[in-house]
Amino acid sequence: MFCYQCQETANNQGCTVVGVCGKTDEVANLQDLLIYVLKGISIYGVKAKELGIYDEETGIFIAKSLFSTITNVNFDPVVFENKIKEALEVREKMKNKFMEAYKAKFGKDFAEELPEMATWFSDDVAEFRKKGEKVGVLATEDEDIRSLRELLTYGLKGIAAYTEHANILNERDPEIFAFIQEGLAATTDDSLSADDLVSIVLKAGSVAVKAMALLDKANTETYGHPEPTKVNIGVRKRPGILVSGHDLKDLEELLEQTKGTGVDVYTHGEMLPANSYPFFKKYDHFVGNYGNSWWEQTREFEAFNGPILMTTNCLVPPKGSYADRVYTTGVVGFPGLKHIPDRKPGEQKDFSAIIQHALKCDPPTPIEQGNIMGGFARNAVLSIADQVVDAVKSGAIKKFVVMAGCEGRHKTREYYRNLAKELPNDTVILTAGCAKYRYNKLNLGEIKGIPRVLDAGQCNDSYSLVVIAQKLVEATGVKDINELPLSYDIAWYEQKAVAVLLALLYLGVKGIRLGPTLPAFISPGVLKVLVEKFDIKPISTVEEDLKAIMAGV
Repeated sequence: MFCYQCQETANNQGCTVVGVCGKTDEVANLQDLLIYVLKGISIYGVKAKELGIYDEETGIFIAKSLFSTITNVNFDPVVFENKIKEALEVREKMKNKFMEAYKAKFGKDFAEELPEMATWFSDDVAEFRKKGEKVGVLATEDEDIRSLRELLTYGLKGIAAYTEHANILNERDPEIFAFIQEGLAATTDDSLSADDLVSIVLKAGSVAVKAMALLDKANTETYGHPEPTKVNIGVRKRPGILVSGHDLKDLEELLEQTKGTGVDVYTHGEMLPANSYPFFKKYDHFVGNYGNSWWEQTREFEAFNGPILMTTNCLVPPKGSYADRVYTTGVVGFPGLKHIPDRKPGEQKDFSAIIQHALKCDPPTPIEQGNIMGGFARNAVLSIADQVVDAVKSGAIKKFVVMAGCEGRHKTREYYRNLAKELPNDTVILTAGCAKYRYNKLNLGEIKGIPRVLDAGQCNDSYSLVVIAQKLVEATGVKDINELPLSYDIAWYEQKAVAVLLALLYLGVKGIRLGPTLPAFISPGVLKVLVEKFDIKPISTVEEDLKAIMAGV
């Protein structure tokens, strides 16, 4: 195996024996082979699109399959064996559609030579493993081309995740599905130069904005606009179910099925922002949030006592002491854990097993008490836009700092907590994603009634930060986003953060600080381009960065 898609990759170079995330070499190689076959499907998909053929089912399949390969989603080799088999079937269907359309239009069979991922086939699982060892990241020899191909692939994984979330809520955009295929196919084209790939990477940024906007539409039209909310972080004395991940539809159906059962429901990690949606507030057994970000789950899941539902990425290989209480659903999987199947058309998922399990468990052990604020997504912030702009013009707010992104285990991430504590009292932090857990429980106060931490929600809600910045440009009359009193200090961990980063680059944002380390998949040559064109820089010390941020550099 060779994997360097996440921030915690071994020695910031690459995992070669087992993933820091817990992924085995077997799973890593099967994931590589799945992506290889998805690229083959995409080659035919791009050619079919040129002939006017669009297959939504294929687009959905590719997006969901890419999502399953994001860090901390699925660790089950059997799942990937089956996905590869299904992908090969999908590829043949797409191939046949294209071939038939080509012959109908040109009166002859298609005879061009295609890359091997469009033709390779096996139904032997043992062969899957062998092939997976050969088609991974290092199959591209040129360092800069490899770097750009992987940057594009990881951005596409993030786009796919946002797209799949929106798809679950029946919001789809054919152009996003088409670009995912365009991007995957581009990674197989040896005729593309580094400059060509840079252009496609930036196009991925534009599509990432569209994907985030689509998901924002799906969430807000289904559950209402998040509103400023004090979220309880204590517990009650009834059995509970803890829900982690990002999938709001799963939470909705679980809350509906637990009504009147005597079971309470709590959020964990990235599900925290669900507490701020008006829709969910009608459930009196929806208690609040328990614990912190994903990497602390081994301690917090132990203390919760009841069952845990993992709905998307963020799963840490569970300890034996509580593994029997962890349920997976959707794209999530781990060998030996109980899995709740996908919903059938027109029906809800069946959560009866986890509910019955909860009824046999003790109530959660208290680990905190009190409240934290959330719900400052775009609609909430724009509703007080005049108040914010007045505070800027009067000098009460001197600076906005976007400290969004991901959390992780690295001790160096304490930088973000320390920076938040050291920022002057006339600065406001804009955040989204689990990075906020480093500082969202600090008492940083307010500025003229405006909280100094404005939490827009999940990493899935990063679109809110984009809209807020764009509205500030309009309201303050500056020429572009880089003239705002706004700095970006982004923490990254996985591939949705890569999509967000590409979105910011597409929007022209410059001077982004990125940490706690720069991505291992960015080669020196590609980094040089990013520095020259966008002034991307690594985080430094709190003292140095604080001085630079307040000076606007």
